[in-house]
Amino acid sequence: MQLCKALAARLALGMAVTLGGAVDVLAQDQNGNWTEYNGDHRAWRYSPLDEINLSNIAKLKVAWIHQPGDIAQGLQATPLVSEGVLYYIAANNRVYAIDGKTGAQIWEFIPELEPDHIKSTFAVFNRGVALANGKVIFGSSDGRLIAVDQASGKEAWQVQLTNPKEGHGCNFNAPPTIAGNIAILGKTGGDLAQRGQIYGVDVTSGKLIWTFDVLKDDPSSWTPEAIKIGGGGAWMPGQYDPKTGLYYVGTSNPAPDYYGASRPGDNLYTSSIVAIEPKSGKLVWHHQEVPHDVWDYDSQNEIVSLEHGGNDVMFHLNKGGFVTVLNKKDGKVINVWQFAENVTWVDKVDPKTGGLINRNEPTTTETKIICPAIVGARSLNAGAYSPKTKLWYTNGYELCAKVKAADNDPSKLAFSQLHLGVSEISFTAPPGKSADAFLKAFDPLTGKLAWRVDYKNPALGFVLATAGNLVFNGDSEGYVHAYDATTGKEVWKLQTGSGIRGGIVSYKAGGKQYIVVPSGFGGIFPAHTSSVWTDFKNMRGGAALIAFTVE
Repeated sequence: MQLCKALAARLALGMAVTLGGAVDVLAQDQNGNWTEYNGDHRAWRYSPLDEINLSNIAKLKVAWIHQPGDIAQGLQATPLVSEGVLYYIAANNRVYAIDGKTGAQIWEFIPELEPDHIKSTFAVFNRGVALANGKVIFGSSDGRLIAVDQASGKEAWQVQLTNPKEGHGCNFNAPPTIAGNIAILGKTGGDLAQRGQIYGVDVTSGKLIWTFDVLKDDPSSWTPEAIKIGGGGAWMPGQYDPKTGLYYVGTSNPAPDYYGASRPGDNLYTSSIVAIEPKSGKLVWHHQEVPHDVWDYDSQNEIVSLEHGGNDVMFHLNKGGFVTVLNKKDGKVINVWQFAENVTWVDKVDPKTGGLINRNEPTTTETKIICPAIVGARSLNAGAYSPKTKLWYTNGYELCAKVKAADNDPSKLAFSQLHLGVSEISFTAPPGKSADAFLKAFDPLTGKLAWRVDYKNPALGFVLATAGNLVFNGDSEGYVHAYDATTGKEVWKLQTGSGIRGGIVSYKAGGKQYIVVPSGFGGIFPAHTSSVWTDFKNMRGGAALIAFTVE
């Protein structure tokens, strides 16, 4: 009770400061907060705190550990931090508030979920919460958006947005993005026989304000039958830029994934970057990275914003292994560079227009090796950008798939069965090569490589860069590593007990800087790719939030 009262007092002070005038995002960061999924609206995953740095990183020690108790699918969230309190979500939508200095639990919220939610392909795991107007807000495994009071952990409101018994189990497993008084989130389901949507919900009341259909109702994009089960959605968070007043998000792939004959057209707005007006849900502009996608190359990854040459630009890694640099104002292509070393689905992407040159599509008559595979050139785990080094640090891997397309009957799909449109699919290393895994540092606008660190298996955690000239990364074996941001030299590591799938963040509490690491392995990726990276079959499970500091 005393912890809840103290938290309420801190929240009142923080809200009073915020309501007194506009608060600069960097100023908030300097105060030691981490209030958005990717750090702030630029998606840098960068902390300007520098108390922990190259000179003292060897002294980094465990400060506290919090265990949520449920280890199903590990711990995949990125914690948020406000006024020294951490908020995070664990398996089966268990939400916690933790004292950032001591690790003491302030409150927990355990929702009662619709029993059938567990039948969904994307059940159990969740990747984060959002903070807004004194509330902790999250999408649930059974299709709801739920808000709880930030001070007490009591439910404030809930709204049912999808029916988990329909739509082949479409639900939410990533946090909403807060755009003013609107919480925006998209449902899962790019690979499912359903119609993907993005929702805008009033933060104060929980009322649904608008719905954006990812599948454009246009005969040049979709036939009347195909649009009913065309997939789409937006299963990772977008970014709201208060400067432009727009919400940017990458959308999911169309379905069936590999059999495009059943859905002729460009299949807008799947596999695209879309800019949406948050109050109305109206589309402002779009850039479709993969028109008529027949390779499952969602655009779900983080959209990172920079200032360059006096212009606001953004860059984005698509699952197809290319990074596209866009003008943030209108979505015009500035540059495209190749991230993956092994690419067979196109000869190249035009760096001036983003056009695909010489498509190599799956067929029903032969098995083709498609590179990258359905899991892309990197998983959903975001990279980090440092304004000090001007480098983007990101994990990645080289993996291909053997694919033969097929006209699967959607009426015969089991509940929540993926609508892939294949008769054959399996993972394989690139022809004549090994299935490499790595952490790389790039110039994000040109693709020039600065340094590389190799791993035995893909690292599936989210990267953190800090003003202490450090890069933190967690691997699948359970080690959290710290590297010199300039050279890539490893300067520290520690075994956390289980592989890392969540987001490493930095914050300040009690006047000290902390690094917090979500440890706990799980998810769909290691299960699907264990035929190539066989160590995944023996990885330890777990779930623990581990905070580090320098004494």
